[in-house]
Amino acid sequence: MPKLRRALAWFVDFALVVALASGLAVLTFHRISALVTDVPELATRSGLDLLTSRGDVLDASQDLGLTLWDKSVLYVEQAFGLLVLTVFLYQWACLALAGRTIGKGLVGLKVTPRLPHRAALRAAVTTASDVAVYAVACVLLVEGQVVMSVLVWAVAVVLFLLNALPVLFTGRRSLADRVAGTAVTGIGLSTPVAMPLVRTS
Repeated sequence: MPKLRRALAWFVDFALVVALASGLAVLTFHRISALVTDVPELATRSGLDLLTSRGDVLDASQDLGLTLWDKSVLYVEQAFGLLVLTVFLYQWACLALAGRTIGKGLVGLKVTPRLPHRAALRAAVTTASDVAVYAVACVLLVEGQVVMSVLVWAVAVVLFLLNALPVLFTGRRSLADRVAGTAVTGIGLSTPVAMPLVRTS
């Protein structure tokens, strides 16, 4: 069934995205942990801040806390940015070079026509609907913009549904296919030909 095959292809590709996101999460956690546990640097910085604070210890400690928070937020934003960029490059490179992602290849699907500019456009829409807009929502949440984060999250859900649901109907072309002018077709699925029976006398 074409619908099932496309769903399986998406799950495989999304599993790769989840694996990448998990790796980036671990890396970001270690970066933030190293930042917080770097006692000599913190002691030196806080000492210098105290000397230049003219006795305002509270303000000096607050500045140090804000610096640590800002760097932690920056590390999180860098991780999301790298995730989005990597997903786009994965989609674009696979489509431009092979006409299919790993997931599509495993279930015998390909994207046609295989043209670099169409691959880039399709990869951009796919990345936006699967990862990028969600990443923006998460970054806004980390930045403390809760209302904007919820609104962007709602946009992300709508965009995902607009891209995914058309696959279930006639034509089976996602939003990414329609924007890029591509289509997903099967490969290597030739129907076995029935050989005529030859009667021997």
